[in-house]
Amino acid sequence: KKIKLVSEFKRPELFVQGDADRLHQVAWNLLSNAIKFTPARGQVSVRVESNDEGGGRFIVEDTGAGIPERFLPHVFERFRQEDGSLTRSSSRVPIVQSRAVTSPPAIDIHAHFYPEAFLKVIEDEGAAFGARVDRSNPKGPAVAAGDSAGPPLDATYWDLDRRVRAMDKAGVRLHALSLTVPMVYWARGETATRAARAVNDAMAQAHGAYPERFVGCATLPMQEPARALAELERAATLPGIRAVYLGTNVNGRELSDPGFEPIYARCAALGLPVLLHPIAVVGGARLRPFYLNNLLGNPFDNAIAAAHLVFGGVLDRHPKLQVCLPHAGGALPYLFGRLEHGQRVRPEAQHRARRPFSAYLRRFTYDTVSHSAHALRYLIATVGADRVMLGSDYCFDMGYARPRDIIVKGARLSKADQARILGGNALRFLGLR
Repeated sequence: KKIKLVSEFKRPELFVQGDADRLHQVAWNLLSNAIKFTPARGQVSVRVESNDEGGGRFIVEDTGAGIPERFLPHVFERFRQEDGSLTRSSSRVPIVQSRAVTSPPAIDIHAHFYPEAFLKVIEDEGAAFGARVDRSNPKGPAVAAGDSAGPPLDATYWDLDRRVRAMDKAGVRLHALSLTVPMVYWARGETATRAARAVNDAMAQAHGAYPERFVGCATLPMQEPARALAELERAATLPGIRAVYLGTNVNGRELSDPGFEPIYARCAALGLPVLLHPIAVVGGARLRPFYLNNLLGNPFDNAIAAAHLVFGGVLDRHPKLQVCLPHAGGALPYLFGRLEHGQRVRPEAQHRARRPFSAYLRRFTYDTVSHSAHALRYLIATVGADRVMLGSDYCFDMGYARPRDIIVKGARLSKADQARILGGNALRFLGLR
């Protein structure tokens, strides 16, 4: 028999005293007990769903071949013993495996991934487009496209076992994997499609190997919108693909370009949120010294992309489209007043968006990569704790080695807001609950 055990709980102290880690441990105790009576070990999943009042429920599901009926009384008894202090309701019901994964204590929405299959496409086909993989550095291969060369990449970017150990050390349960610079925008034609497929297939394989540790944010060959739309349709059917990842511009084309409209419409229809990342940022020669192209260029480009989505009418035309801005929104949360003033006094900015600019701040979600607890508190005060999600920029030196710390130690947040930002908001954003 297939079983589904549901336990409602009203234990705010699990969050107040033990936080999500304690809640997660109780869930795994339930899992370990249930597995003892499962024919195929590892075919039982546990999810923890919390609510805003500090309560929620455990859901234990048999996702395998079913539990022999003679064992059912033992499973229910084990569940009762483990869960005896909770308000419990259990039932035997048929289940259909959903796309949900085990609820983690922390979800990293900004975690980069360079699969080996992607590097191979560059090595095999990239030269014709000015892209290459430089393996001369003993620290790891570096991807270069045009005049831009990235840092050496250590094996943690593609070695899943090493990555999981690093996640465990950082206290992060799940990574939303994403390819970053140079994306696949360096290629054209079939090479662009093959590069995108290599990344998306590798993400699906990572999810298959570790379904409770990895989901994927699909990369698309946006420089050719028809190919991007075709790959979006294909990638949306892959296991573990939960979002789409786009650059803040596409080879100089702004995100308000009409050619991207079908892609936004399809993302919204599929329920796949869009996450942005800076690429080919503004500033040119003035930002080359002092690493300013990253330190300042990245947050400025985030704001530029967001402004194009607002003034270009993209958010108005696609009210169900979800968009996440990295680096705590970059400059946007601190300049929205200026943008809104421009709507009032400058004809170039008038009659572009249907509402005042500030009304769009909560149309975006934001990660926590601010590198300042003060800035993060300001962001939360401006947009609300329900619009902010943990991010690390894994595993670049400009990211967080311990992304939980700014949330649970630095920002002086309530336990409820910590729980939302650590993982609750990301569960909703990624469609995991």
